[in-house]
Amino acid sequence: MLIRDIRTTPLFTAGDRTHLREILHPKNEPECMNRCSISHAYLTSGEASLPHRLKISSETYYVLSGEGVMHINGESAQISAGQVVYIPPGAVQSLENTGEDDLVILAVVDPAWDVEDEEVMM
Repeated sequence: MLIRDIRTTPLFTAGDRTHLREILHPKNEPECMNRCSISHAYLTSGEASLPHRLKISSETYYVLSGEGVMHINGESAQISAGQVVYIPPGAVQSLENTGEDDLVILAVVDPAWDVEDEEVMM
């Protein structure tokens, strides 16, 4: 049985400036046969991620709390708790927190996130 606890998973700031915990990734768990990786991520009030893209993987964001604006390939939309956002492979994306509280998401990357797959647009 594999159980991961977010409270004991290291927090770091990713290359796109999102604060995250990689709670499940096949590379870290030999017994995990998933194709995807799952991260718990957040932006504090007023923060925004840098525009970036995953060349091969798709992403699905489930918004746990907060509100913000999602940008994908030049389109923008308000997002809030309870919504799901699909980001196709190759799409330039960024996320900004427009609320007063943290914008918290669960990010599912398929196939699993790989540093070589991500390109941050500066």
